[in-house]
Amino acid sequence: MSNIATEPFAAVEIITAKRDRKVLSDPMIDWVIDAYTRGAVADEQMSALLMAILLNGMNANEIARWTQAMINSGERMNWSMLKRPTTDKHSTGGVGDKITLPLAPVVAACGAAVPQLSGRGLGHTGGTLDKLESIPGWRASLSNAEMLAVLDSCGAVICAANASLAPADKKLYALRDVTGTVEAIPLIASSIMSKKIAEGTGALVLDVKTGSGAFMTDPDQARELAHTMVRLGLAAGVKTVALVTAMDVPLGLTAGNALEVRESVEVLAGGGPSDVVELTITLAREMLAAAGMSGTKDPADALKDGSAMDVWRRMIKAQGGDPDAALPVAKHQQQVLATSDGVLANLDALSVGVAAWRLGAGRSRQGESVQAGAGVELFAKPGDLVKKGEPIMTLHTDTPERFERALEALDGGWSIGEKAAPRLPLILDRITE
Repeated sequence: MSNIATEPFAAVEIITAKRDRKVLSDPMIDWVIDAYTRGAVADEQMSALLMAILLNGMNANEIARWTQAMINSGERMNWSMLKRPTTDKHSTGGVGDKITLPLAPVVAACGAAVPQLSGRGLGHTGGTLDKLESIPGWRASLSNAEMLAVLDSCGAVICAANASLAPADKKLYALRDVTGTVEAIPLIASSIMSKKIAEGTGALVLDVKTGSGAFMTDPDQARELAHTMVRLGLAAGVKTVALVTAMDVPLGLTAGNALEVRESVEVLAGGGPSDVVELTITLAREMLAAAGMSGTKDPADALKDGSAMDVWRRMIKAQGGDPDAALPVAKHQQQVLATSDGVLANLDALSVGVAAWRLGAGRSRQGESVQAGAGVELFAKPGDLVKKGEPIMTLHTDTPERFERALEALDGGWSIGEKAAPRLPLILDRITE
């Protein structure tokens, strides 16, 4: 701990300023982020400040300064030695959202470099690193030199963020998780963008999910978050655009780890579910345009001609994985059968996500292990004809005692009727400012 007498501020004066709806000055923000990172501000004090921010908000200048202070708490990566322009994508997460897996190789096959620093899942939303770790031998943790080598040789790298990247965010994220302050838009936006800006990419496309399976269930809130993040990126000199996309129904036909890898490989092989293919191609075109490369090869062609698959195989090998190895399969399966003939009217993303989580595909707290083979495999999406007794989905787990709780999560989460219920369009909005 530091000597309080030598600090330029006391934490309590910053807490009370925000409690009383005052605007925090740049020096206040710089100090409180730095002091919390080095332990001069206690958790209970920062908790009080986070709650005041949740309740009273921040203006655009405060959010920008808060984000910059978190970037300044660690290193900023530099890819200027690469021969290709860098571009990246961040998704706010959802159910069956395996888009990063085919997307990074597609964009690399079209000529850009993709330094994709990803995370692990928590709760019902899956983590990219957990999915990839179901591939035998694949490593998530790379040194900066290893990242650069994979990026240089393959055009894409998907790996864990270095601990020295925005360390203030790691501390704040853990605190928000246990203090009921996760939902504050200024804190969400600064958390995401501090890491993405520190990552050093020249262009960034944000995939902001909305619907029952998303973090932001309300489309208007999702738009507000997208606008806030785009402005932060542009202010930091990163060409940034956001798409608001649907997460009322799971993406694709799988939610889990190895199950989603298998589906991603199907997409890279020129097949796969139409919604996964469409979103991959749409985001790839946005990433290339943001990097100033929209006139190069089209992403749809990279899927058709095998060049994206070639990048995938090289990238997996470069990180110690075996792209030809059999993926893990759960020891136990249980089918959920249609109760009547008709049309699958709805399929709630949150219900499927919670079921996959309870089957072992996700974790309740950071650091828990996950089952590589666990998850939910779908055989129908809303609008599809189904017949009584045929499978709607298969549940996968290594621990069969989990089936009961997973089935409870699915109860009421799907129904059969005469026609499909209204759904969100796959792309709701495109935000550039």
